[in-house]
Amino acid sequence: MDFLLPYGLEWANLLVRWLHIITGIAWIGASFYFVWLDNSIRPPAPGSELAKKGVSGELWAVHGGGFYNPQKYLVAPAELPKELHWFKWEAYSTWISGFALLTIAYYFNAQAMMVDKSVADLSSLQAVGIGLGSLVVGWVVYDALCRSPLGKKDLWFGVTIFALLVGAAYVLTHLLSGRAAYIHIGAMIGTIMVANVAMLIIPGQRKMVSAMQAGGLPDPVHGIKAKQRSVHNNYFTLPVLFIMISNHYAMTYQNRHAWLVLAFIMAAGVFIRHFFNLRHKDRVEWRYPAIGVALLLAVAVMIAPSRPAAVAAAADPAAEFAKVKAIMDQRCIQCHSAHPTQPGFATAPAGIMLDTPEQVRQRAAQVHKQVVELKAMPIGNLTNMTDAERAQVAAWFAAGAK
Repeated sequence: MDFLLPYGLEWANLLVRWLHIITGIAWIGASFYFVWLDNSIRPPAPGSELAKKGVSGELWAVHGGGFYNPQKYLVAPAELPKELHWFKWEAYSTWISGFALLTIAYYFNAQAMMVDKSVADLSSLQAVGIGLGSLVVGWVVYDALCRSPLGKKDLWFGVTIFALLVGAAYVLTHLLSGRAAYIHIGAMIGTIMVANVAMLIIPGQRKMVSAMQAGGLPDPVHGIKAKQRSVHNNYFTLPVLFIMISNHYAMTYQNRHAWLVLAFIMAAGVFIRHFFNLRHKDRVEWRYPAIGVALLLAVAVMIAPSRPAAVAAAADPAAEFAKVKAIMDQRCIQCHSAHPTQPGFATAPAGIMLDTPEQVRQRAAQVHKQVVELKAMPIGNLTNMTDAERAQVAAWFAAGAK
């Protein structure tokens, strides 16, 4: 029955990942919409009925065959409406599903997914502890800075938080595998975002509603603080979205300067997001997306593979291939097989199987990229593939992978 556990975890991974994407779309979509709305509303004419009602801005929109007229009050309406929608479960569901996915994909198989002994020889418990600790420390430091005098200086606060995230990336890439380090920076940012909602935005809104229910006026400071954290979350979104897909691109997290690669890509996301936020205010600042694109191009150049050295044709291609197949059998088919033997894997990752000579030849380009160029496989170098063995695969591939 032991073989059913990896299979069950694979199904859990699939379903929870699907849920995470759905809830993430709902949360980020709502975030983008309300930032756009705040930046796009126009104040009513002085002395108009809307102005007398306390409306600070409105706009007209058409969507799906209907006309809409959202209005924003400067503090609150004169009377509390009977039905009031709260935007919170989108955030909570995204974090809960994300943490569940992190547990299923990484914590249940930490030795394979989080530990790279060439980086740090950790136990599974140590790796998981570092991962969980990063989430807690990230929120505590961020929240303390928000409440400090620095929190009132938007630009310098943003620079400081970015520097701290880059510092965290540097530390984690020197403790965990590159893949696990990246995903934990994403989880750290996601934890900050959902904690902003749960610990400040929603409680502040509850205090405003309670004040109105008691017949008083809401304190506008709650709205100001909530708006600040909401804007922070908006700038976090593009870096988080990149990190969510980064595990498919070993060329980023497997680079020896992976922390710097992540820093450039996160900065690009922030600059591009800033462009759109300004665009909603009818300010078109092309320098910001230009900086973002320049940073991405710099990363592409920085991590570009070097030209492989010329290799003389093997005197006996069959003998050379036999050596490569022996390496695959010793180092790779524990995972990449029709029947994996590596704990935690029910099926071959990405459907790549290397059991037969035909399968090895068919996947030659992928094997070379992952084993030689990126050194991303074997994952965490669990099977201790040597540099000499990687060189053997490189020579076979350069000679035509015959």
